[in-house]
Amino acid sequence: MANNTNHSFSCEFFPPKTDKGKENINATIVELKKLNPDYISCTYGAGGTTQDGTFDTIQTIMQHGINAAPHITCIGSSKEKISGLLQQYKDAGVSRIVALRGDLPEGMEDPGEFHFANELVDYIRKETGDHFMIEVAAYPEMHPQSNSMQDELIHFAQKAQAGADTAITQYFYNADAWVRFVEDCQRLDVTIPIVPGIMPITNYTQLARFSASCGTEIPRWITTRLEGYGDDLDSIRDFGFDVTLQLCEQLIDAGAPGLHFYSMNRAEPTVKLWHELNLG
Repeated sequence: MANNTNHSFSCEFFPPKTDKGKENINATIVELKKLNPDYISCTYGAGGTTQDGTFDTIQTIMQHGINAAPHITCIGSSKEKISGLLQQYKDAGVSRIVALRGDLPEGMEDPGEFHFANELVDYIRKETGDHFMIEVAAYPEMHPQSNSMQDELIHFAQKAQAGADTAITQYFYNADAWVRFVEDCQRLDVTIPIVPGIMPITNYTQLARFSASCGTEIPRWITTRLEGYGDDLDSIRDFGFDVTLQLCEQLIDAGAPGLHFYSMNRAEPTVKLWHELNLG
């Protein structure tokens, strides 16, 4: 692995819902801290349904001496609510935000004062200046609600132009998708760093469900092998590790500015990849 001095390596959590989950996340942070990640982000439910859990998790991460980046979604929210959240995070010492559109909660017809992520990015910039480094989402295989790849690229360009500093992609398993997305963005004069999101493969059933909902393509050769292992979890994990490791190596070799690991609140898969890739 090449020198990683100028790369950004990070992880992502979701807010735990139980006391046991909170204990587990503390143990996970202890293990991940040994890797010295640039930051750990924490997700935010549709319409802000996990707002308190996100803030609590961000505080826990920071108490361990790690930079934390809360997700903020704008659908179903208001400028007043977003302004309050931004102030809350400023007061807590947060300097990084992941700004997302979010999904419209079931039964909610009015998206609120914000309709798209670029509007949220623009509002954060106007409210807080350069206090926050703003991350946005990127979809190398196209967001499931986009009409075309060209529309996807235009939407991404709008987020960059609104003031985003960098981007994290939805996870994928085809390195060429990331390479082509970056090349297409550069043709639109969008040059912010686009960090690939990495989902370790540990549970095929769960992965297939996630991928169907978010539009991620699992290549047929991977699906065939995973299905062939049936209930052999050890083989699934071993094969999944090899596939994900190779993907990470291909991306770094292709010039990726870093990697963002979707840890699913577990340390082991990320730690194993991190060490094998020599990301210290």
